[in-house]
Order: sequence, then structure tokens, then C-alpha cells
Amino acid sequence: MRKLILSMAVIAFSMLSMTAQNVNLKVGDKAPDWVFTDADGNEFTMNSWKGKVLQINYVDPDVSDLNDPANDAIKKETKAGGRIDSEKFKGFGIVDTKSTWKPNVLIRTIAGNKAKKFDTTILFDYKATLQEKWGLPKDNYTMVILDKDRVCRGIYKGEIPESKFEEIIQLIVKLTAE
Repeated sequence: MRKLILSMAVIAFSMLSMTAQNVNLKVGDKAPDWVFTDADGNEFTMNSWKGKVLQINYVDPDVSDLNDPANDAIKKETKAGGRIDSEKFKGFGIVDTKSTWKPNVLIRTIAGNKAKKFDTTILFDYKATLQEKWGLPKDNYTMVILDKDRVCRGIYKGEIPESKFEEIIQLIVKLTAE
């Protein structure tokens, strides 16, 4: 009986500590940090872009093109003459490799093409860490906007309608001006 109670206590404590590490990231929450690698094995964290507003695209490779129009609109505004200060902003992708049937070699090819198209960094989440840590959906495309202090200012799940593009751009402009 003692062993059963002790076992139950250990299981309960383990579950409690696991859920304490995970959040369902919401606007206004500070985003927990992470460590991911790029295709060359270089490690990145959010502090790799310290002091910058971040646009993180967390992507299932099966829907990797879903929000290209939104990213094209943002990219246009970060070029010379655009409204987004590219010195204070970084947009990049994190590939949720666990949500797909595609082999890693194919995922890296797709990611490499995206990195060139958007002139950005693509990282790989092999264990669905952000699904668990931030409560992001599986088999989806999620855009998260974080301010310079890593507080979540916007979450867009699934396909972003064109009617939201200006809202996202204005949010980034505002955050980079702070």
C-alpha cells in the first residue's frame, strides 16, 4: 500500500511539473525560450535576435505554402522604402518536422527554398517542442509575433486572410517603433 501511494505521489508530481513547463501561449504572455538548429546544425534561441521584434512561422511542411501571401506582404514592407524597420525586425520559420510524413531530406530541401525566397533563417523542431511548450496546433501553420521583450503580441493560426495582412504589418511597425 505504501508503495502504491508513493508511486501515485511521484506520478502526480511528475505530471504537475510537466504541465508547469508547458503553456498555452496567449497574447500578453511572455514566450518561453527554446533551442533549435538550422540545416547546418547551428543552434539558435530567441536571444539570437536580441532586441528585435520576431515573427515566428511555426509550420507543418505539408502546408508550407499556406501563408506565403502574408509573408510576401511583410517582406515587401521590410525592403528599402517599406514601413518595417528591418534593423529591428526578424521573421523566420521553424519547421515542425514531427507533423509530417515527409522525410527530413525533403523537408530540408523545401526549407532551403523558403529560406532563399524570404532571405531568412529556417530552424527545425524535430520533437514538436513548440507544440508542447507553447500549445501550438499540430498539422498547421501558426504565425506568432513577439515584441523585443518576448511578449506575445499576436497569434495567427491557419490560413491568414488577406484582410488581416495590414493588421499584422501595423502591429510589427508599432512594435519596431517602441
